[in-house]
Amino acid sequence: MKRRDLLKILGMAPAAGVAAAAPVEPPVPGDFNGVPEERSTFSAEQWRIIAAVQDHLLPSEPHNPTAPGAREVRATAYLDRTLAVPGFDPATRAFILQGVGWLDDLARERHKTAFPELDPGTREDLLRQTADSVPGERWLSNLITYTLEALLADPLYGGNPGGIGWTWLGHDPGLPRPTPANIHGRLGRG
Repeated sequence: MKRRDLLKILGMAPAAGVAAAAPVEPPVPGDFNGVPEERSTFSAEQWRIIAAVQDHLLPSEPHNPTAPGAREVRATAYLDRTLAVPGFDPATRAFILQGVGWLDDLARERHKTAFPELDPGTREDLLRQTADSVPGERWLSNLITYTLEALLADPLYGGNPGGIGWTWLGHDPGLPRPTPANIHGRLGRG
């Protein structure tokens, strides 16, 4: 089953698409939930690997620009910034970072190159092999969850720029929307 087909079944997406290779843009400068932009979780290489996985899990659709992929919803920037929020579970952060290392080691061991350099078919094979283990399945589940959060969350949280995911889904976010003073992670802080 294709990823977009799953979203379609859930009543959230109009069509399935194909991945397109394009450079991943760095995060937009600014403040996110109390974490300045310059404070990030991923190294440059971790960023490339996570972005490649997220782009594979939720690919862009070059022939349907209204259907955003991980790149368009800024999924990697969203995850990077989310992991850096004060109070974020350190065990989950460590697990996600450890998974990046596992996948990179597997790619280099089997194909003598980094995961982002692999063709889509080889990436798919490695991700399926990763999903065959309990920790690997849990790691991919985390990445899918945060990728979908970037698609669906209020833009104030760092993903879904301009509500691109909401527009694609025909979603009216409702009111009241969060403000910088009352977003999750800041409630109860002076």
